[in-house]
Amino acid sequence: MLRDALFIARTDLKEMLRRRETLLWVFLMPPLFFYFIGTVTGGFGRRHAERADTLTLRLTERDTGFIVDALVSRLETQNFAVTRATTDEAFQAVSRRLRFVLPEGASSLTDAVLAGRQVTVNAELGEDPLRSNYDRVRIARAVYGVVADVAVTKVEGSAASRESLQEVAARPRSITLSVSPAGRRITPPSGFAQAVPGISVMFTMLVLLTSGAILLVVEREAGLLRRLASTPIAPSAVVLGKWLARMGLGLVQIVFGVALGTLVFKMDWGAALPMVAVVLFTWAAFNASLSLLLGNLARSVNQMAGLGVLTTMSLAALGGCWWPIEIAPAWMQTLAMGLPTGWCMDALHKIVSFGDPASRAIPHVAALATAAVVAGLTAVRTFRYQ
Repeated sequence: MLRDALFIARTDLKEMLRRRETLLWVFLMPPLFFYFIGTVTGGFGRRHAERADTLTLRLTERDTGFIVDALVSRLETQNFAVTRATTDEAFQAVSRRLRFVLPEGASSLTDAVLAGRQVTVNAELGEDPLRSNYDRVRIARAVYGVVADVAVTKVEGSAASRESLQEVAARPRSITLSVSPAGRRITPPSGFAQAVPGISVMFTMLVLLTSGAILLVVEREAGLLRRLASTPIAPSAVVLGKWLARMGLGLVQIVFGVALGTLVFKMDWGAALPMVAVVLFTWAAFNASLSLLLGNLARSVNQMAGLGVLTTMSLAALGGCWWPIEIAPAWMQTLAMGLPTGWCMDALHKIVSFGDPASRAIPHVAALATAAVVAGLTAVRTFRYQ
């Protein structure tokens, strides 16, 4: 029986790997998805955070002196790229801008501040309310920082000047705030740390529920399974061989994804690599069983193709393959834990991203193994030659 099953497994696996569509989805599409999803969810966000926000100051003949320079320096420490507009036309051409309103009779902005007179800072920061509120906080920090530096020079009995303000601003702070996570879990994975395992999980299911299941439908429609039924090979060996072939295809997909993610996208799989292998092995086993089951139930190639894609995309989105499920609402996190993709991704996040011990993934492995056995037994009962 085992010899017959291995013969069928080798034949089916070779047939699937000869198909151009299988090669496309196993070897070509995963790196493209790794790069695209990983860049959008991680690298792009970091580059945007590092890029300074533009901010334009409207300066008149009275908006002069070292106080303006000190404020510009403070704004730049708040990640603003400051430009200075000396005409109304240049000022009105930008959407993010600051204007100073000096008290009546003040000769310059610097003289007004040093004299203790009120200077109003008007900010126009665009139409996005969340971003505007964040920008106002940063501008306020810059303004109050300059006011505090001026106050320190007065308390110390020295005259406020460009040099004295620079010296005060450069002093080490006597009070600092240190922030660190309270436990192992810090932030949800992003970038390639999310994309590599998530897309690998998704493509394993996609390839097995399309190429793996469709081949079974094609063989049934072409009468190849009826010919197989006329041979001395036992039905149990046929089913086992079909399952082993799909299991082999799933492992090819996983090994390629892990190797590519590690070598090209610098994925760190953590200290519990053996448990990662166990999780991914049971995930392949589950999809091999599900592939056989759906291939038994489908009545045509088109039906199986649509069912495979729809099932994969739905479970991938709801199970956290496209984005970390930890950032989703609570009800979606609860829903994900009722789905096979959710079990697999939660296990990988725990032992890879959050540094939990390998034992935390045991319930997930047990759930996937149970689902694989149930789907496999159902596939055996529903297997048909025609």
